[in-house]
Amino acid sequence: MKKLFTLCAVTLMAIVNLNAQDEAEAPKGSWTTSSSPALKATETFFDNWAKTGNSQIELTATFFGNYKYTHPRYVWDNIADLAYGYAWQDLDNSAQGGIFETRRKSIDKIDLTSALSWNAYKGWGASFTANLKTQFGIGYEYNGIGAAQTQTMVSEFFAPAYLTTALSFEHKKADWSVSLSFLTGKTTFVYNDSLIAADRTYGVIQPGNFNPLDPSTFKHTYFALGSYVRFQYLKKDILKNLDLYARAEFFYDYKKPKNMAWGDNMATDSKYLLADGETWANLQGYNWLKRRIFETDMDVEVKLDYRLSSHISANLALNVKWDTDFSGMGRWGHLQVYQMAGIQVYFLWKTPKS
Repeated sequence: MKKLFTLCAVTLMAIVNLNAQDEAEAPKGSWTTSSSPALKATETFFDNWAKTGNSQIELTATFFGNYKYTHPRYVWDNIADLAYGYAWQDLDNSAQGGIFETRRKSIDKIDLTSALSWNAYKGWGASFTANLKTQFGIGYEYNGIGAAQTQTMVSEFFAPAYLTTALSFEHKKADWSVSLSFLTGKTTFVYNDSLIAADRTYGVIQPGNFNPLDPSTFKHTYFALGSYVRFQYLKKDILKNLDLYARAEFFYDYKKPKNMAWGDNMATDSKYLLADGETWANLQGYNWLKRRIFETDMDVEVKLDYRLSSHISANLALNVKWDTDFSGMGRWGHLQVYQMAGIQVYFLWKTPKS
């Protein structure tokens, strides 16, 4: 019995020692992180100015974070891109004791991406990507000025929101990556009954028993299955003190031709508003390729940051979107454009430190 106990003890110690050696020899990963909150403020003042203009104050807060875990077998990359801003305008330029008559949102953005990638051969591998896009606050469409101005809600938090999940082939380098997926799920959320009742559904197809006066008949989500292409580039110091972030996303819903209903009924659908001088014959005369391009969702963004000092930078941002499920604020609003340029105060925390 004593010998058996001794043998068990020696065996257990050997197993523990082997496990400790395996853990010591197992490859380990490392984190590289970068967090950059920033605040931009601009001010314009006019008083008895011959060229005229509107006095304005604008505040914008942004946050960009990149958190990457690199392992010999895989890479886990996470990006948080957030922004929110307001602008106050003095419409009548009443400099003596005047007030800002309007307060309007200038930017509102939540864009979260998480990607897990495995390298297979010469930079090519597989990846699983999840991306969520929505906004923080309510968005309005404004009509008129002064006391006659009216505002209509067109969006808010999770109305809409887009969750894209993709299992992709990916080619990944240190600063850029491209993902190709032919099996991608894109879920659209519109959790606001008043928007749905006003026919602002952002592509969430309502059921046959839909009644604008009965929220119990509303549908709040739409799941699309399609192809997805994503290109991303994030490079520090492409030139001295100049950073570049660019991404381009394209999504095609396999059910889109059916949902678009290419035919005479498009002319009676309020979602498809025409530009001045355009007729439905222009669209209905498209060939197969033009129709597929027209149906494809596009989201392209470019941001440049030039570091003037350790806490001050000049920046330029351009975001262009195309989505046939958004009728726009006005006529033919499928193309959406946002552009911004300014000076901001920023902070940067990153590991490992340079």
